[in-house]
Amino acid sequence: MKELIKKYRHAWVAVYFLLYGPWFIWLEQTVTRDFHVIHTALDDMIPFCEYFIVPYLLWFVYMFGTVFYFFFKNTRDFYRVCTYLFVGMTVCLMICTVFHNGTDMRPAIDPGKNVFTWLVSVLQKVDTSTNIFPSIHVFDSVVMHVAVMKSEDLKKHPYFQKLSLVLCILICASTVFLKQHSVVDVMGALVLAYLLYPMAYGSSYAAEGRRYRRKALG
Repeated sequence: MKELIKKYRHAWVAVYFLLYGPWFIWLEQTVTRDFHVIHTALDDMIPFCEYFIVPYLLWFVYMFGTVFYFFFKNTRDFYRVCTYLFVGMTVCLMICTVFHNGTDMRPAIDPGKNVFTWLVSVLQKVDTSTNIFPSIHVFDSVVMHVAVMKSEDLKKHPYFQKLSLVLCILICASTVFLKQHSVVDVMGALVLAYLLYPMAYGSSYAAEGRRYRRKALG
C-alpha cells in the first residue's frame, strides 16, 4: 500500500475540485437573471442540430480518459496538463463571477422526437444557460488536444493524435450547434488557451523535452 501511495502521490492535485466544485455550483445557483446576454448574428446563422449531443457528451470521455492516461503513464505531463487546465478553469470562473453572462439561444426541444433530442432536453435541465463565457467545454478540449500533441509517448501513435484533433473540433462545434454557447464563448476559450499555453508548454518545456530525448537515447 505504501508503494502504491508513493507511486501515485501526484493524485493530490484532485484537491483542486474542492475549490472548483462549490464555486461552479454557487455561480449556477446565483447567476439566474440580470446577466449579460451573449448572442451574435453569426449564432443565428448556425442551425440547431441535436446529433451534436454525441460529441458534446464525449467531452467527458475525452477529458477523463486523457487525464487518467497521463496520470498513469507520465507524471511530468500529468502535472503540466493539470496546471494548464486548472489555471484556465479558474480564470473562467473568475470571469463569470465578475461578469455575469448567459445566452438566450436555446430552442424548444421535443424530447419525444428521438433519443438525441431527449439527451439534449436532459442536458438543458441539468446545465443552466448562464456562466458560458469563456466556454470551459471548449477550453478543456483544446487543452486535452495540446497535451496529446505534446506528449512524447503519444507521438509514437499518430493515429491517436489525429483522432484527438477530430474529437476536439467536433466537441467545440457541438457547443454552438446545440446552442449551449455563442461563437463568442468559443473564441474566448481559444484566446484563453492561447494565452496560457506558454505557462504549461513554454521554453522550459522545450528544454525538458530535449533532455528527455537525450536520456531516452542513452
